[in-house]
Amino acid sequence: MRGILIQTLLYGSLTFGIWTALLYVFTNHNHVSNLEKKTQEPASIWSLEKKFHRQDTHGSEEIPRPYVRFESPDEEETKPQKSFFKWSKDFNYSSSEFVDGFLKYGFNTVLSKSLGSEREVPDTRNKKCFQKHYPANLPTASVVVCFHNEEFSALFRTMFSVVNLTPRHFLEEIILVDDMSDSDDLKEKLDHHLEVFRGKIKLIRNKKREGLIRSRMIGASRASGDVLVFLDSHCEVNKVWLEPLLHAIAKDPKMVVCPLIDVIDSVTLEYWPSPVVRGAFNWHLQFKWDNVFSYEMDGPEGPTLPIRSPAMAGGIFAINRHYFREIGQYDKGMNLWGAENLELSLRIWMCGGQLFVLPCSRVGHISKQRFPNQPEFAEAMTYNSLRLAHVWLDEYKEQFFLRRPGLKSVAYGNISERVELRKRLGCKSFQWYLDNVFPELEASEGGR
Repeated sequence: MRGILIQTLLYGSLTFGIWTALLYVFTNHNHVSNLEKKTQEPASIWSLEKKFHRQDTHGSEEIPRPYVRFESPDEEETKPQKSFFKWSKDFNYSSSEFVDGFLKYGFNTVLSKSLGSEREVPDTRNKKCFQKHYPANLPTASVVVCFHNEEFSALFRTMFSVVNLTPRHFLEEIILVDDMSDSDDLKEKLDHHLEVFRGKIKLIRNKKREGLIRSRMIGASRASGDVLVFLDSHCEVNKVWLEPLLHAIAKDPKMVVCPLIDVIDSVTLEYWPSPVVRGAFNWHLQFKWDNVFSYEMDGPEGPTLPIRSPAMAGGIFAINRHYFREIGQYDKGMNLWGAENLELSLRIWMCGGQLFVLPCSRVGHISKQRFPNQPEFAEAMTYNSLRLAHVWLDEYKEQFFLRRPGLKSVAYGNISERVELRKRLGCKSFQWYLDNVFPELEASEGGR
């Protein structure tokens, strides 16, 4: 009797999960269909906060996901963007293969497999970016991609896009870090398919699960390029994506730069442009995308100028390799992923560096869905946020605890090494950061 009851519960849970996914797909389908009718009216990029961005808290970074399709404010780009994939009436969105893949990976794996390893995506840069020219003697780049049980075709599209759209003399290597994947596709099959890159890729397999943060540090330790470029394992880079990043770092080795992150829809895998945005966060230490001030886009270069950003999303950015080591890499005491992007952002600004978003560099990212939330990631996010607060927020950590009072007595490990790092680097106070980099945060939600 007990065995029958357990079996019934298991089947019930599976059925509920499948119907949850189907409900999402049906709702999203109708929503996308309705939006198709509205794309004749280009949305203003100044209405970002309410209409465009939500947090994707299920990936290694938070990525913008569109409620509406945005066109560029440039008059030449207000025409509807070419869509590379549409909802197909012939596609069976209730098939077990689609549902199973969506539940496991968070996106349409059936369509992903049919796309294969290479495809062309629309060039989403502002037309003024086409007029920019970059030196031939830029630094070399080591592209670091960490993954754990990533869907095979998405991982290979990431690598092929980098190889195909990066000048060979700038690309030192791609470093793949396998964080203890148990998928059969990512073992011998992966080794075999990597031979096509003829030594351009280094594959590192962790002997235990390290999480994104420590996996990136492992990858960085094996890099030989001048610049480290971190990518997620389900990205597609765009045309002339790397040169703006390398050029900025060549001019200032203490400048850390991020591309604009375009959206690859989790269901249709359509590639859509993001408007010009900057990274920010709130007193809950939750990352968010924020409006760019109009004066930052004035002038002859318009929306192609580098955007000063209080924070980075974290999954996709470039940094001088020696500077990454000098500034303390990541906090290796943090677990899995979460809050490491904000911790690094504060450290960059407070310890003498700069952080910018470069609108002329574009990288697409699949906005994954997850069913359901996994508790270990929520625990890691809390633990990591506490380490950030106790090391970097000074007296302003009370603003964090005011909103999350239950965390005051929660353990966060030994932070003595990070406190000593801050002293050694001669970093400024969090008050300085508020005054000079992100005054909007202090003014928000009651300030102090």
